[in-house]
Amino acid sequence: MGPFVNAAWLGVLQGATEFLPVSSSGHLSLATMVFGIDEGGLALNIMLHAGTLVATLLVLWTRIVPAIRDGTMGLVQPRRFVSTNGGRDALVVIVASVPTAIIGLVLRDPVERFTASPMAVGLGFLVTTLLLISTRWDQSGEAPSMTAWGALVVGVVQGLAVIPGISRSGATIAVALWLGVRKDRAFELSMLMSLPAVLGAVLLQLRAWNPEPAAAGTALVGAAVAFVTGVLALVILRRVVTQGRFAWFALWVGPLALATLAMAKAWPVR
Repeated sequence: MGPFVNAAWLGVLQGATEFLPVSSSGHLSLATMVFGIDEGGLALNIMLHAGTLVATLLVLWTRIVPAIRDGTMGLVQPRRFVSTNGGRDALVVIVASVPTAIIGLVLRDPVERFTASPMAVGLGFLVTTLLLISTRWDQSGEAPSMTAWGALVVGVVQGLAVIPGISRSGATIAVALWLGVRKDRAFELSMLMSLPAVLGAVLLQLRAWNPEPAAAGTALVGAAVAFVTGVLALVILRRVVTQGRFAWFALWVGPLALATLAMAKAWPVR
């Protein structure tokens, strides 16, 4: 597989699975174990995440701008965190990001081992499947946001989604729905919560990046494909969630979980 084809394939994988509730890390782990997919190096990894980051900014621009504006102004006028829609969104993102960051740091080293274990990935897929199916019986709430305690709970769940196979979007949207958040807002808040984590990951990777002109072309191809695929995935996910069909994704993740667990019986753990 040539470098450009590999970059395009990884762009599709990143763009689709980053947002759809099927676990990007789980799919990447499987692709690496089964097909020997080359992750393409640090430059491509950074650009893939940058592509999906820009896709999120584009699709959720009307929510992101007020959140940044009112959240910034809230630092000097704290009442804006509860009196404006943007401020409330900013507060939810800030509160949720604290446990996410702590859990992510604690699990960083163990997760490196999990990525090569079909058993760990399969169990992660199984957790995602159960979360998706559970939304068939959610509270169908009408709340436009969530409380600070609710944001903490969702932040913990988002942190645990660093485990391969556990979908970040699947877990956060499912919990938000169970907390009584309106379907369209559950989607929006889940995507807003992802921005600090993705931006932080890109910035951390940039610290170790030594630019190589030879890798620029493939990285740009991957970023462009990830961006286009990511926009399509976000549009599809928004529609599926608002129409109450979020659980349908279990039709993909469930069989994948069983197949991965079955593979674990014969697959050596490294």
